Amino acid sequence: MSNSEPLSVKPIVASSSLRTLAYEALKTAITNMDIYGRPDEVRLDERKLSQDLGVSRTPVREALTVLEQEGFVRSEARRGVFVIKKNKREIVSMIHAWTALESMAARLACTRATDAQLRALRESFPEFFEGQPSEHIDEYSDANIRFHQRIIALGHCDAIADLTSNLLMHVRGIRSTALRQGDRAERSIREHVAIISALEARDADLAERLVREHGLGLAQHVDTYGDYLD
Repeated sequence: MSNSEPLSVKPIVASSSLRTLAYEALKTAITNMDIYGRPDEVRLDERKLSQDLGVSRTPVREALTVLEQEGFVRSEARRGVFVIKKNKREIVSMIHAWTALESMAARLACTRATDAQLRALRESFPEFFEGQPSEHIDEYSDANIRFHQRIIALGHCDAIADLTSNLLMHVRGIRSTALRQGDRAERSIREHVAIISALEARDADLAERLVREHGLGLAQHVDTYGDYLD
């Protein structure tokens, strides 16, 4: 069963290659989708996308070709283009890769981030310090993703940022779903607070270890609860 998904995209202005602009708009929209929170396949309507973006179908088609090469979508003859979902084994493998990269970013952040950037962590993520996650799960889910992106950014390593960018769609989607299973949300908050404290103290060994253990915990959680992915 599949569903044609109206992506939330905005018209683009031709200040550079239309294909590039269409690619960036579609990749952002796909990355922001909760693809693992729904049982059906997500089908992309090329004609609707060209209308929403305000361009012809040619740059949309070219952008989808690039996204297919990057593993975001797949094209099926006589069926259309679908957003790719990974199975449980693939998701666990991607979490392991993300965890290795993010834990190194955390280590680097302890020496490369400014004092102001590290102090801003508590101010930027009040969701980790106020109330219970079950009381505002959607807000916490968004904060959860932003937190892990922030760690990557604080590492100030372009190679890590580039390598994680194409993992984000799948890791983001599965993190959002995992927070609604078992006690993952409560555990996640405690672990995030501990990571922030380690970063503030510039304890590279501890920050790296805590981020790694946090990621491995997510992988174990998916392995336990992720049968729906197969």
